[in-house]
Amino acid sequence: MRILSGVQPSGKLHIGNYLGAIRQFLSLQEDPGNDCYYFIADLHAMTTVQDGAALRENSLSLATDFLALGLDPARSVLYRQSDVPEVAELTWMLSVVTPFALLQRAHSYKDKVARGIAPSQGLFAYPVLMAADILIVRSDRVPVGKDQKQHVEITRDIATTFNQAYGTGLLKLPEPMILDDVAVVPGLDGQKMSKSYGNTLDIFAPEGELKKKVMSIVTDSTPVESPKPLSGALYELLNLFTPAAEWPATESRFRDGGTGYGELKKLLLGRLLDTFGAARQRREDLAKDPGQVKEVLRDGCARARRVVSEVMADCRHACGLGWR
Repeated sequence: MRILSGVQPSGKLHIGNYLGAIRQFLSLQEDPGNDCYYFIADLHAMTTVQDGAALRENSLSLATDFLALGLDPARSVLYRQSDVPEVAELTWMLSVVTPFALLQRAHSYKDKVARGIAPSQGLFAYPVLMAADILIVRSDRVPVGKDQKQHVEITRDIATTFNQAYGTGLLKLPEPMILDDVAVVPGLDGQKMSKSYGNTLDIFAPEGELKKKVMSIVTDSTPVESPKPLSGALYELLNLFTPAAEWPATESRFRDGGTGYGELKKLLLGRLLDTFGAARQRREDLAKDPGQVKEVLRDGCARARRVVSEVMADCRHACGLGWR
């Protein structure tokens, strides 16, 4: 089963990215029956990152993060989206058959415009590029959260329209792999953790910076001696990063009172450092040799393009753009 997913290099990797996506990527690569393709979505990131140097740095940084967290190039194909130029070519082929009304229904476009992002053509046509990413390697499954299911549905609609125009079976219709256990990770302010909200806990931040952010998590004014609410960002983050066997004892510190929020925040910091300690050390080592990371991306690109070339040869011929 071929699996495809990507992450935008639009900022530092945070624990919401890990729990929402990367943890699942690492799990999926463990199954020898899975053929996993993961990419750095730098073309997508251009809708928000319009600084060339920053985008290059972010892309290399994200690839380094992937490898530090355990993505294995021997079991997964890791590549940079822009290194596969056929993706842009297929995007145009799909664009000419994609109904305007289909793009108008995209939730992600409406949400981003509502948050103040300029409504560019690139942002509006974002689902077509996403469809090209998925279809160009003939993906079987696309792991997504329930709120992202529409992305795959739009891809299936575009592929169906393309196949109707140019030939049945040209493009494989993917299925969403719904990740039911994806937690909504709260940020420092209690909203959903997001780079756009500036409320993230970055996995590879220096320890001092990470401690400062953890200590800034918004809490109420409940006195030390009183029971604390069994809710809120601090409570939920501790729940996410505390081993199940140890959670009852941790929860009792909220329920029984006698423990201040400062002490609970220090406990969370310790949990985060324990969870990501090995990855943080691996990242330090990888950062000393960026050429190693670039070589992984070059190899991943070559492996991806072997599949891509077959798909594009079929599509070019069907569209009248090439000879055999």
